[in-house]
Amino acid sequence: MTVRDETDQDVRHVEYVMGTAVSFDIRAPVPDPGALGRAIDWLHHVDATFSTHRDDSEITRLALGEIRLGDVDEQTREVLDRCVGLRERTNGAFDAFAVLAPNGTRLDPSGLVKGWSIEMATALLEEGGAENFTINAGGDIVFRGRPGRDRCWRAGIRHPENPVRQARILEISEPVGLATSGSYERGVHIVDPRPRRGPMDLASATVIGPDLGDADAFATAMFVMGTEGLDWIEDQPGYEAFLITLDHQTCWSSGFEEMTVTPPILTSTV
Repeated sequence: MTVRDETDQDVRHVEYVMGTAVSFDIRAPVPDPGALGRAIDWLHHVDATFSTHRDDSEITRLALGEIRLGDVDEQTREVLDRCVGLRERTNGAFDAFAVLAPNGTRLDPSGLVKGWSIEMATALLEEGGAENFTINAGGDIVFRGRPGRDRCWRAGIRHPENPVRQARILEISEPVGLATSGSYERGVHIVDPRPRRGPMDLASATVIGPDLGDADAFATAMFVMGTEGLDWIEDQPGYEAFLITLDHQTCWSSGFEEMTVTPPILTSTV
């Protein structure tokens, strides 16, 4: 569904794809009429290619051995190469090749693909002339420009038990991506791919930084690492993190607090 405001300046659209509702909020200047359509078509292409819930997707067929790596398209190889790099970068906390996927295989790049695909959709809108917009894919969000003159985008990190409350509200004026991994909506679905590790202790991990693909993968890795991951995120230039533990304690990286515009709702550990 696409909605334009009365001045015909802003466009809002919601598309159900990749198992979630993806919302576009485009402020003036709006892109050329085909840009939004190209972004939507791209997301459906990604879903058809990378969904581990589909028997006919390229990633499932590759994982099942029906096709070989040389048979997949360049974008699939790019994603898999990036997953290899992320496994090394996160010391195995993010590993697309180790955790059981919905299709029964051990290949699931979903923790990267959603953020990566939204970054690509962002580029399509920008090529069409959009400057001020957000794309929100189930809580993984890109921000560009501003919602209006002298205004910043605002984004909330939800309370782990109350979906209508926010643990933090951020004010965002830079082109960044924001991703959250948590157990409060889909239950426990993130598995530590590293052997012989203790139980995970977080309710949610939020990461913000210049690329939503990396932020998406980093949020998964941080959820696995737990509070010890804060030392790791400090070594990732441009990225900040905010963690909520299972007992509702909060902690964050050194640069996160300056983006916060509301006082903490939950108890802080720092």
